[in-house]
Amino acid sequence: MKISLWNRGTKGGRTLHKIGTAVTKKDHNEKTTGEAIYIADLTFPDMLHANVLRSQYAHADILEIQCPKLDEGYEIITGKDAGGVNGLKIIQCDQPLFAEKSTNYIGEAILMVVGPDEKKVQKITDDIKVTYAEKTPLLELEHAKESFCEYFHEKGSADIEFDKAHQIFEEVFHTGYQEQAYLEMQGAIGCFEDGKVTVYGSLQCPYYVKTAVEVATGLPPEKVQIIQTTIGGAFGGKEDYPSMICCMVAIAAMKVKKPVRLILNRREDMAVTPKRHPGMIKYRTAVDRKGNILAVDVDIRFNAGAYDGLSSVVMQRAVIAAAGVYKVPALRVRGHVLKTNTVPNGAFRGFGAPQLFFGMEMNMLHIAKKLGVDPIDYKSRYWVHTGDPTSTNGCFVHEVKLDEMVDRITSMSDFHTKYRLYENQTGRFRRGIGLSLFLHGCGYTGSGERDFVKAVVRLAKHEDDRVEILAANTDMGQGIKTTFSKIVANVLQIPLEDVFYNNPDTDRVPNSGPTVASRTLMIVGKLLERAASRLKGQWKKGEELIVEEHYVHPDLIPWDLDTFTGDAYPAYSWGVNVVEVEADTLLFTTEIKGIWGIFDIGTVIDESIVRGQAEGGMLQGLGYASMERMETGESGRILQTSLTDYIIPTAKDTVAFEIEFIDNPYENGPFGAKGVGELTILGTAPAYTASIEQAFSRAISHIPVKNEMLMDGLL
Repeated sequence: MKISLWNRGTKGGRTLHKIGTAVTKKDHNEKTTGEAIYIADLTFPDMLHANVLRSQYAHADILEIQCPKLDEGYEIITGKDAGGVNGLKIIQCDQPLFAEKSTNYIGEAILMVVGPDEKKVQKITDDIKVTYAEKTPLLELEHAKESFCEYFHEKGSADIEFDKAHQIFEEVFHTGYQEQAYLEMQGAIGCFEDGKVTVYGSLQCPYYVKTAVEVATGLPPEKVQIIQTTIGGAFGGKEDYPSMICCMVAIAAMKVKKPVRLILNRREDMAVTPKRHPGMIKYRTAVDRKGNILAVDVDIRFNAGAYDGLSSVVMQRAVIAAAGVYKVPALRVRGHVLKTNTVPNGAFRGFGAPQLFFGMEMNMLHIAKKLGVDPIDYKSRYWVHTGDPTSTNGCFVHEVKLDEMVDRITSMSDFHTKYRLYENQTGRFRRGIGLSLFLHGCGYTGSGERDFVKAVVRLAKHEDDRVEILAANTDMGQGIKTTFSKIVANVLQIPLEDVFYNNPDTDRVPNSGPTVASRTLMIVGKLLERAASRLKGQWKKGEELIVEEHYVHPDLIPWDLDTFTGDAYPAYSWGVNVVEVEADTLLFTTEIKGIWGIFDIGTVIDESIVRGQAEGGMLQGLGYASMERMETGESGRILQTSLTDYIIPTAKDTVAFEIEFIDNPYENGPFGAKGVGELTILGTAPAYTASIEQAFSRAISHIPVKNEMLMDGLL
């Protein structure tokens, strides 16, 4: 038995005229009334509950598994039950769905128990005895040697420039874990009927999951259906891991011939799902006698955890972001993705860039201070302008408005006056103010959109003249049900209520690509804009019609992944942040006094939605820098596994944001729009840390900034 989540919406309403005008979100009513159907709300006849037995050791061989006698209706699911490959297909299948001979991190799945009574399933799991031969785990990034992948690129000749240097500045930056902390935990339900598996789940990328389930079950594409339920937040955390649990329930459903439900509790979710990669980033910067930068050498090391997963593509973006928004004569970057016996890390909003923008912005600030130069004046010598080459020898062909943006935000925040005032303070209570500049490449890195994603969308005009959007992208709170509908409605000049977009079902929608990489609005939205233009030209009242659009790659400098040269992205969004704090130098506490943000995201598609994205992203960035502390203990176990001990910022930890968007349309985005979601998290951490530096009069190279480290003078 399957459940239909398809809804044709309601007809009627008014035509929109200005694309950016805020409207009530398409899913507002269902969420505020409680009508939205989340994965935990779904039930099926004869549905079984599942619980995963997980490793208690970070590194061990599995010698024996002793299971209690099972009552009728209860089953054990292991890797041997996979009809295809007992492996999680992300980029490669390097991680088993169920460990068979050894475990490589605490929390790794060994087997799964399924049955009709949830409490009894838990008891059976608890009664299973696993005999291990424990090995010494490698837990620290600083000691890791085994590399999943390495990337290198060089622009100019760094060695020649370093030989010319009058001074060489060296600094190592450390960044910690960050947990996505979505409200709805990971969950999936698998069904098997008539030789076909259908999986319902809280997930960002239906076709990623579909491919993974096909590989795990051995079923052909037409026998695998993925249906996305309403999502209670993701922030990248439901890009990779849903494939794991969806494969598990699919395999189980095929074995027991009944629906199987697996929903993680909060502690389990936080203990075993991917986080933002902890990083160790070394900058070496050569300057001449006048303080001019000659070359920058960057060595990036990310903790991948026990398996590669998405780490290689996270590192690709990190390597490209290593120079920040700056143009230097010579640049050399090495990136290493290293293996440890800790939980695998993966996608999180920003995808490798937040670590590097923190490093580069603080590096530039520290050099300016050591040279006795105003930091903004120093940065202004190097930030890029229209027509400048990118760090990978592409070209910033579209207008770069950093000068205008910095002028505006320094005026909004009165930055220059405050910065001079806050230098050389005395007394217990002191102020600090910091500024950061950043960019985000929109879409897949390099030729990924052309060569791998190959997005397709459709618009279906029904007999009642309502239009359905058929795409695979998911609304996880960022509002694409609304923005996609606005794009189509504005092109067709029909009421917004006459356009609807259901949660994706891979049996009904084409593969428009994953909801990642700030690609959804700019790339898929543009396809919908083009499809709507075609539909408008063929419109016949009262007749059904379907139009289809395929991705067309823009004319760019060809990308070469081997050498990291060419245009890495078709377009860039830009941002500048300012953060002001007050510090209590006796108690080593801080209080936010002001946060400002100015962003270039092309054209604003909905004022309310993009403001929500900006405020949410900036607050997440603030948490990353200040309080979101996650660590592994001596055994390799994640210590913070609840929202009681992993602290995220709330409205009480900040002040009202002052945010502006500048108009700078991009011709290959719908109505001129570019990406916004990931951009907004990149700048708060360096701006906050810079403000803390000024208030406490000491250099900081670690985030999150821990009060006890300031107190002990360990930074």
